[in-house]
Amino acid sequence: MRRLAIVFSALLLAALDLRAAHTEVKLLLPAAAKTGDTVVVGVQLKMESGWHTYWKNPGEAGQATEIKWQLPPGVTAGEIQWPLPKKIPPAEITTYGYEDEVVLLVPLTLAQGVPPGPLDLAAKVSWLECKESCIPASAEIKGTLNAGSETRPSADAAQIRSWQARVPAAAGNFSAKAWWEPATDDKTRNLHLQWPGKAAGADFFPAADDHFEIQGATESLAAPTGEIHLRKAVKKSAGDWPLEIAGVFAAAEGAVEAKTAISAAPAASFAAGSVQSKELTPIPISAEPLWRMLIYAFIGGLILNIMPCVLPVIALKILGFVNESRSEPRHVRRLGLVYALGVLASFLVLAAVVIGVKAAGHKAGWGMQFGNPVFLVCLITLVTLVALNLYGLFEVTLHSGALNAAGQLSAKHGAAGAFFNGVLATALATPCTAPFLSIALGFAFAQSAAVILLVFAAVAAGLASPYVLLSWNPAWLKFLPKPGAWMEKFKMAMAFPMMLTVVWLFNLAAGSYGDRALWLGVFLVMLAFAAWFFGEFVQRGRKHRLFAAVITLVLLVTAYGLALESQLHWRQPLPPQQGAATRSQDRDGIAWEAWSPEALAKARAAGRPVLVDFTAAWCLTCQVNKRTSIEIPSVAAKIKALNAIALLADYTHFPDAITAELNRFNRAGVPLVLIYPKNSSANAIVLPEVLTPGTVLDALDRAGAEGR
Repeated sequence: MRRLAIVFSALLLAALDLRAAHTEVKLLLPAAAKTGDTVVVGVQLKMESGWHTYWKNPGEAGQATEIKWQLPPGVTAGEIQWPLPKKIPPAEITTYGYEDEVVLLVPLTLAQGVPPGPLDLAAKVSWLECKESCIPASAEIKGTLNAGSETRPSADAAQIRSWQARVPAAAGNFSAKAWWEPATDDKTRNLHLQWPGKAAGADFFPAADDHFEIQGATESLAAPTGEIHLRKAVKKSAGDWPLEIAGVFAAAEGAVEAKTAISAAPAASFAAGSVQSKELTPIPISAEPLWRMLIYAFIGGLILNIMPCVLPVIALKILGFVNESRSEPRHVRRLGLVYALGVLASFLVLAAVVIGVKAAGHKAGWGMQFGNPVFLVCLITLVTLVALNLYGLFEVTLHSGALNAAGQLSAKHGAAGAFFNGVLATALATPCTAPFLSIALGFAFAQSAAVILLVFAAVAAGLASPYVLLSWNPAWLKFLPKPGAWMEKFKMAMAFPMMLTVVWLFNLAAGSYGDRALWLGVFLVMLAFAAWFFGEFVQRGRKHRLFAAVITLVLLVTAYGLALESQLHWRQPLPPQQGAATRSQDRDGIAWEAWSPEALAKARAAGRPVLVDFTAAWCLTCQVNKRTSIEIPSVAAKIKALNAIALLADYTHFPDAITAELNRFNRAGVPLVLIYPKNSSANAIVLPEVLTPGTVLDALDRAGAEGR
C-alpha cells in the first residue's frame, strides 16, 4: 500500500510539473548483426546530478523502468538485463536503483529469414525519475541496425561490454542456504542467508513480490572464513511465509541472481553461538532536524579556532588586528567581513568538491584533499613562502611578482591579506575536527547538495565569527597592545610555528614518495635560497637588479625542473599501501592489528572487547588523542587485563571500506574511536572526538562488564 501511495503522489506531482525530463535516453546498437544471431543492445539513461531511477524491484517506493519495443518482422526482444543496483537514501525508506547513469541491456534476436539491409528499431521508454520528488517521464528512441552476413561492433561496443560486466551472473552451480528465525509475530520475521564468499560489502537485493517485502537494512553476522552470513527482516502482507527466496546475492567476488529454498531451521554451522554485528547497519539520522545540525556546524567551526591546525594563522590574524587597531572603525569592519568572505568562499569550494565527488559515484570525506600528495606538495610550497616572508627573507610589495605573492597576501593587512588569511585558515583547518563538527558533517555528507552547502556555510560562519565580532566592536580593540617595533619581532616569531606546519606537511607527503622525498627537501631549500636572493639583491639591492632577477628565476626553474619533476616525480606518487600502516607493538605495549569487517567479526565472535581507532596521519586531533589518551601505559594495561583486541583503521589514503564504516556511524571523517563490549549483541560505545585517559578507561571498563 505504501508503494502505491508514493507512486500515486508522484503522478500527482507530475501533473503539476511541466518541466522537461531530467534524464537523457539513448539507444546503443552494434554496427551490424548477422541474421540468425542474438545481439545485445543498450538503453542508456543518463540522469542529472542528484536524480535517480529504479531497478526492476524498486524497493519500498518507486517504479521500474519499462521498454516497449516496436520492431520489424523477424526481430524479437528478450527480457531486460539489469545491472547491479545500489541502495538509495533516505535511510528510513530503502529503494534500489541507479544514480548518474545506467545502461539497461536487451538481447535482440534476428530470425534466419530477415532480409539483409537496414532495420528500423524503435521503443518507448518509461521511467520514474526522483530527487526530492518523483516525476514519471517517457521518451521515444529510434535507431537503425544493419542486418547482414556478419555481426560487427560499433563505437558503443565498449560501453555495452562495460555494463554487461555489471549484470549479475546466472545461478549455474551457485549454492546458498536460507532459513527462518522463530517468528515473534505473524507479520514480521527474520531471514538468514548464507553463501560462500568474502563478507566485506556483501548484500542481498531481493526480487519483487506482492505478498511480502524484504527490508533494505542488512545485518552481517559472524561466519567461518570464506562464508557470508546475512540477516534481513521480512514483512508479510498476504498469504503464508514464502518457501523460497529469489534475488541477487552480491559479494566482492561478483553478483549472482538465484533462487534458494528456505528451511525452517538454521544451518548446522550457525545453529548455536552466532555472533551478530549490528554495527554494519547505518545509525538513522533522519530524526535530527536540520536546524540542530546547523547549530552543531556553527559550534564546530567556532571550536576550530583553537585547534592546533589553525593556530599559526590565528596569530597572524591577531597581528593584523593590532596593526589596524588605530585605523578608521569602518576600515576595520570591512577587513573583518573580507576575512569572513575568504573563509566562506573556501568552505563553499570544499562543499562543491564534496558534491562533485559524490556525483561521480565516489565516497567523500572531511579532509580528503590531505590524502592527495600533489595537493600536499602545493600546500607545503605555499606555507613555506608564508614562513619565509615572516622571517623577512623577502619583502612584500604589490609589484614583486609570483614568488612572493603568497607571502604578500598573508602579511599585508589590506583586503587581499584579509581574504587570503581566510583561505589559508580554511586550508589548514580541514585536517582537524572538533566536537559537534563531525556529527554535523556526517549528517551533511548523506544529504542533498543544498544541505551540504548550507552546513559548510554554517561551519564557515563559526570559524570566522570571532574576528567579525571583534572587528565590529572597535572598543574591544583598545585592549590590544599598541602597534610598535615589537610587531616585527612577533611576526618573525610566528614564522616558527609556520615552519613547524611545513615539517608536519612534509612528513605527510614523505610517505607517498618513499626515498624520493629527499628531493622535496632539496626543492624547499632551493626555494628558500631563491627567496633570500630575491629579497636581498632584487628588492633591497641597488645594482644589477635585473641580473639578480634572472638568477632568481633560474634558481626557481632549476628547483622545479630538477627537484620536483626530474627526481621527485611529484605528480606520480607511490600507490598507497592498503592495510600496511598498522601500529605494531609499541613502547606502551598495545599490539595493534589492521581493522577490517572480518577482523572485527572474528574478535566479537571470540567474546573479547574491541577498541577500534579510526585515524589518519594528517589528522592532528587523532595524533593528540593517540599520544595523550590511547597509547599510554594505563590504557595498555587495561586492554591487557580485559584480554581486549586493538584494531587500527588507517584513513590516511581514504580507503572506501573505512569511509563506508564511518558513514555507518554518521561521521564524515576521523577521529572516531569505538569500543565494542565483549557481549557481542551490545552496541559499540562511541567516544567523543577529543579524548581524555579517563574517558577511554571508563569505556573499557563498561565494555568488560558486558557493555550497555
